[in-house]
Amino acid sequence: MPEISRFMGMVIKMLFLDNDQHHKPHVHVIYGDFKASVGIDGEMLAGSLPAK
Repeated sequence: MPEISRFMGMVIKMLFLDNDQHHKPHVHVIYGDFKASVGIDGEMLAGSLPAK
C-alpha cells in the first residue's frame, strides 16, 4: 500500500482500485493501535480514530 503522508504519528496510505469494501475514494489511516478508512470527503467509512 503506497504511503502518501506521515505526520504527528499518523500514516496515510492509499490503494489503487480498492473498491471491494468501500465504493468511494478513500484513504487508510493508521495512528498507533487505531486503523480507519476515511473518504476523501471526510466521512468515516470503517474503523475508528481518537478524537484528538
